[in-house]
Amino acid sequence: MLTRRLVALYVGLWLYGTSMAVMIRAGLGLDPWDVFHQGVAAHVPLSFGAVTALTGVAVLLAWIPLRQRPGLGTISNVVVIAIAVDVGLWLIPTAEAMWLRVLAMVVAVVVNAAATVLYIGAGMGPGPRDGLMTGLVARTGWPVWSVRTGIEATVLTTGWLLGGSVGIGTLVYAFGIGPLIQLMIPYLDGWLPGFEQPADRTPSADQVPEPTT
Repeated sequence: MLTRRLVALYVGLWLYGTSMAVMIRAGLGLDPWDVFHQGVAAHVPLSFGAVTALTGVAVLLAWIPLRQRPGLGTISNVVVIAIAVDVGLWLIPTAEAMWLRVLAMVVAVVVNAAATVLYIGAGMGPGPRDGLMTGLVARTGWPVWSVRTGIEATVLTTGWLLGGSVGIGTLVYAFGIGPLIQLMIPYLDGWLPGFEQPADRTPSADQVPEPTT
C-alpha cells in the first residue's frame, strides 16, 4: 500500500504541474492561484515554477500560527509541481489555432482533475494552499465555502491586477474541476486511502479539497 500511495502521490503531482503548463499554453485563462503565479512571474526574474514554489513556501509559513503540520505530500507538492510546470512549459509549444487552444484547455482541466484525485487519494498530507484553507476554517469557525471563496477571490484579483490571465478557462476550471473530481473518485475506491469514508458514504465535490499549487 505504501508503494501504491507513493506512486499515486508523485504521478499525481507531476501530472498536476503538467496540466498547469498545458493550461498556460492554451492561453484562455488560468485557475485563481495560477493567475496569481503568472501575475507575479511577470514582474520578477523567476520562472513560473519558481514563483509557484516560493508562494507555496510563503503559504507554509502561514501554517505556523494556524498550528498546521505538513506531511510528505505537502513538501512534495511545493517541489514536484514547480519542477513539472517548468519542464512542461519548456517542452510544450504555445497553441496557435483556436480549436487547438480550446482542446488544450479541456485536456488540461481533465488531467488536473485526475491528478488531484491521485494526489489526494495518496493521503499523505494536504498541499500548502489547502492547508491554509483548512487551518483558517479550524481557527475561525467560518464555513469552508466562505474561507475558500475569500482566499481564491483575493489571489485571483491580485493576480489579474498584476497581469495574470483571466478568461473562459478560469470559468471552465472553476465550474468543471469539482464535478470531474467527484466523477473520478469511485475509480480509486478501495485502491487508495485518501477518500475512505464511513460505509456507504462518498465525499461530495465540495468536501474534496483541490491540491492547489
